[in-house]
Amino acid sequence: MVEETIDNPTNVEQENENNIHVEELDQSLDIELIQTLNVNESNDEDDVNVVNNQSENQETLFPLNIDDPENWDKIDQNIRDFLVERGSSRVDGVLFPKDNNGWKKNKTIDDSIQVEINKEKEHWRQLLKRIIAIVHRLAKNNLAFRGDYEKIYAENNGNFLQMIEMIAEFDPIMKEHICRIQSREAHYTYLGPKIQNELIQMLAHEVKKSIIAKVKKAKYYAVILDCTPDAGHEKQMSLVIRCVDDSASSAVIEEYWVEFLKVDDTSGYGLFTELKIVLKNLGLNLDDIRGQGYDNGSNMKGKHNGVQRRLLDINPRAFYTPCGCHSLNLALCDIANCCPQAMLFFGVIQRIYKLFSSSTKRWKIFKHHVEGLTLKPLSQTRWESHVESVRPIKEQISKIRDALLDLADIGDDPTGKSEAESLATHDLENFEFLVGLVIWYKLLHSVNIVSKILQAEDVDIDVAIKHIKGLMLNFEEYRAHGFEKVVNEAKQMANELEIEASFKEKRYSSLQSRFEQFKKYEETFGFLFSLEKLKCVDDDNLLRSCENLEQCLKHNDNSDIDGHALFMELTLLKHSLPTEAKRAIDVLNHLKDVDDCYPNAYIAYRILLTILVTVVTAERSFSKLKLIKNYLRSTMSEERLNGMAMLSIEKKIVEYLDYSCLIDIFASKTTRRVIFK
Repeated sequence: MVEETIDNPTNVEQENENNIHVEELDQSLDIELIQTLNVNESNDEDDVNVVNNQSENQETLFPLNIDDPENWDKIDQNIRDFLVERGSSRVDGVLFPKDNNGWKKNKTIDDSIQVEINKEKEHWRQLLKRIIAIVHRLAKNNLAFRGDYEKIYAENNGNFLQMIEMIAEFDPIMKEHICRIQSREAHYTYLGPKIQNELIQMLAHEVKKSIIAKVKKAKYYAVILDCTPDAGHEKQMSLVIRCVDDSASSAVIEEYWVEFLKVDDTSGYGLFTELKIVLKNLGLNLDDIRGQGYDNGSNMKGKHNGVQRRLLDINPRAFYTPCGCHSLNLALCDIANCCPQAMLFFGVIQRIYKLFSSSTKRWKIFKHHVEGLTLKPLSQTRWESHVESVRPIKEQISKIRDALLDLADIGDDPTGKSEAESLATHDLENFEFLVGLVIWYKLLHSVNIVSKILQAEDVDIDVAIKHIKGLMLNFEEYRAHGFEKVVNEAKQMANELEIEASFKEKRYSSLQSRFEQFKKYEETFGFLFSLEKLKCVDDDNLLRSCENLEQCLKHNDNSDIDGHALFMELTLLKHSLPTEAKRAIDVLNHLKDVDDCYPNAYIAYRILLTILVTVVTAERSFSKLKLIKNYLRSTMSEERLNGMAMLSIEKKIVEYLDYSCLIDIFASKTTRRVIFK
């Protein structure tokens, strides 16, 4: 056996001569010589050895790496023939696992290669983790990803690549990746727009999946819809879901934004059809809806063909609530429209602002006389915010009049001079205007406070009813007994301006018609609002209230609760509730702590807290819509818009996502050219 492994001395001498011959070849030998050597298959075995040895020494003459399959479509037929003759290239430097006695046990011959593969896999996982973090941060802050160019270290290449470049300055993993890209070692950068979109959709999908899981666990939920046009002149309908999340130690009221829906048919039927389709796709049951809230548009709140009516026809337990903030705005509109003098009053407020803000010179005159609060324009949609426009004039009326008179004296524009003089002498020195200034500031200030309370996501229906009742009582008292105070305050302002005090009586409309639905909720759920109300109800009235609630929550002979059982539970519960359980959410948390001892009461309080008060969460989503889909990105696709909006609006949920799990999900979505797991 030993003798068989020894080479023939003659062959060895001949092979050495051939090797010497190859080494002496000129290094500038071109590719044609190599091709000629490869074609000479008719030579004997010694000639073949010469070609093989020479190909190893002359490999650097090729303009491309011919061992890279990516370059095979760029070489001619002669080099292909050479590759067929030569065979695959030999990989040197691989250390096979051996010990002193031979092959190492429990190891494979490719163990060292596997180590390199694992090292490369970990490099790509760490790289992808950084890329996901960048996508998360950009989407969270509503920033654009791409620029004019999609190349690294190019001018105006966008925020995404700019952040990649910044991280590479401090991070060795990102720096190595960029070096591979620049040296063309890495053919798959994972920095392109397709990967960006894929990561955005993956993150958004995981957030939405988490939201839907919480909604399904809560079982009962409410839907909130609102519409607005976007920068691309398309109608977008925002869908928000409200539920009681009891997955944590204490139950909390949550309102989750789900997605924007592009709608073409804005009628009640069209909007309701879109709602049914999206709820079906999300796997949510229409019969589990216990609340619905929209703005005061006729296509939404219509009693015959609106969305709320069509949903009630299918599910009578989907209690409809008109938005409380919209109702307050409409009540203020009614107050203003019923009195022409009120409309003229706000016209004067807006004229003063436009006059000074129309040029920097006029604004400088204003700032010279008025050093405190600055003028603000009237909001076209939020009437309660008019208080910010009325307040500066009320508190600085004499200084503003002086600024107007100064503008009338030194102004060079005849129209501006006339307008300034008219406002100063005819409007601000009118006692009726001063009386309106005092009244409207009081009204707007009161409404603004209540509106801000109603805009909280976790506001209860009982809290909303209490503050609206207080606002109505305040208005009634102010109308009955506050007029004398108004006149006295207006007279003080008139004395400051040195004008005569004379006025006309004004009248104001009522808020009651705008909040009739809240009264119905109080009749149905009022006995559950607080511990104080529960203790004040006698047994007969409590039993009737429980039976009435059972009927309200019944559909197709199925009710969410048993009225008599609820009565028995509440009879015991009102004596065992802790004194600190003053609100409905406090009672629900106490019921959660005692597990399933009060099942009907637990369901009743969950449904009560599911009923919404306002649609401000949907309104807030429109702010994100304007930031994400602005006039520079008006052609953004609906899928990307929803992904970006999800990461921006529900940013709290995104913070809890595990990057390692996200990388595994990304790797399993499709076949990857890079190993991630």
